[in-house]
Amino acid sequence: MMAMRRRIVLLGWGVLLGACAGTKAPPVQHYALGMSRADYRDYSGSKASPCDAEPRWFSDELTAVNGLLARFIKETAQAQDPTSPDQPKQLALLEEGLRTLPPVLKVHEGNLRALQTCDFRRSGAFPDLAQRGATLVKEAQGLMAQGPKIKAAVALQAAQQQWRDEAPARVEKARGTWCSKDPQVGQPDLYFARQSPEGRTEWLFCDGHRVEKVAEGEPTLVSPENLSRKDRRRVQPQKYLDAARSYPTEEMDRQPTSATPPAAAAAEEVR
Repeated sequence: MMAMRRRIVLLGWGVLLGACAGTKAPPVQHYALGMSRADYRDYSGSKASPCDAEPRWFSDELTAVNGLLARFIKETAQAQDPTSPDQPKQLALLEEGLRTLPPVLKVHEGNLRALQTCDFRRSGAFPDLAQRGATLVKEAQGLMAQGPKIKAAVALQAAQQQWRDEAPARVEKARGTWCSKDPQVGQPDLYFARQSPEGRTEWLFCDGHRVEKVAEGEPTLVSPENLSRKDRRRVQPQKYLDAARSYPTEEMDRQPTSATPPAAAAAEEVR
């Protein structure tokens, strides 16, 4: 009889301990993004319910993650603006968020969803936390989706700026490669051709002449300043125009439309 009672008592303790173990709160996780910090718990991942948690703690966790998301969204707003002095820092933060934020975002979304099943969902700050959290999650998810495009656009802007900055060096290199040290006026030796983003095309010749074409207009020959009358008689405009027309369009110097350098792009195609 005593053995039976002891077995019943032990069984009761086992049920009680099992129930306590089932409602044990998941461990606190620490997350940092830029200068922001947030502590949170993954209730759904631990098969626990935030409804069994201390409401004040759960409120603090939701507040912390909401604040982190709000700051992330605000501090990446200029990531695509090349005129902003904060762009490099904001782009770095965006890249960090793309790498590390998605799991936290998923947990936060799950916690907000679970909140709607709790008895305390309409008390205290929970209604505002839920509404603000849902908005921030949606904005952050949109930013995550646009992140790769933003990075690509910024990389393209950098490539185009580099193209503009290095333009004089490319012209001088071509001149040194294709022109003699003492070019003869009247010899239509074409050494460089370029097209601006606005559609203006120039063909440059070793003797200082150039052919210009604006948009859909006709090409025209432009002579260098201070050209003597004797040298002018040597110039046959049609030869320069013909040389410009026969120049391969694929070899023109143009603003890049991709951040991938041509050599790298060719290597990718070979693979």
